[in-house]
Amino acid sequence: MKKFKLTEVIIILLVITFIRLIGYSINREKVSFVKSDVFHKISNSFQFITNIPKAKIENEELKKTNDELQTKSLEDDNLIKQNERMKSMLKFSKKRVEYNYIGADIIGNNANGLTIDKGEDKGIKIGMIAMTGQGLVGQVIAVGSNWSILKCLNNETFSVAALVQGTKADNGIINGYKDKNNRLLLKLDKLSLGSGIKKGDVIVTSGLGKMYPSGIKLGKVLTVYDDKSSLVKNAIIEPYVDFSKLEEVFIVESKDPSGIQY
Repeated sequence: MKKFKLTEVIIILLVITFIRLIGYSINREKVSFVKSDVFHKISNSFQFITNIPKAKIENEELKKTNDELQTKSLEDDNLIKQNERMKSMLKFSKKRVEYNYIGADIIGNNANGLTIDKGEDKGIKIGMIAMTGQGLVGQVIAVGSNWSILKCLNNETFSVAALVQGTKADNGIINGYKDKNNRLLLKLDKLSLGSGIKKGDVIVTSGLGKMYPSGIKLGKVLTVYDDKSSLVKNAIIEPYVDFSKLEEVFIVESKDPSGIQY
């Protein structure tokens, strides 16, 4: 059997000790890594839990800011539309200086018509007409101290003398009309069979009878058809005014007592 020298034994022992130290060091690093990873995850979880109230507050603040922005956007949009309506009415009033115009807000809408917030206190009388920059709305049929009721142009019992804009021969009577789809439109009756009225023509008040100023827009022709049994031509008209979206109107008052008859 081979005998080892003392120096060889010492070298072997040092190698074995070194190998064990390496193994121990590796295991310790593994344990340290695992502990570090676990601690990191626990720390993150704890941080997430403690941040929940803060995140909730931030979400509520963001929602509040978003709601405020949406409200402001809607208000701005309403102001733009209101400004456009006022410009249209101002344009008409500059052309028709023979009338006064009393602004009124719509405060009710029912089967009887539209209710506005102006009445006898502002000089409103039965028979006066209401309009916007887009066209004729209707006529005052009832008046209180600070309110009035309007019968709308698209009411089936409403009638007004009308003609095709730019002509004098195509005269007829406009009435409210409900089609098979329950759309509230207008119907122009009693035109001669020889009338040149066509789709797309603009229909305006004729001024006959002195109940309505002439030249107020009523609507645009959708279809034309002959009623040969009565020897007349009729037309279906789409009103310019959107009665479902009305917010305010202007009541027309003649400056000349001998003008419009109320």
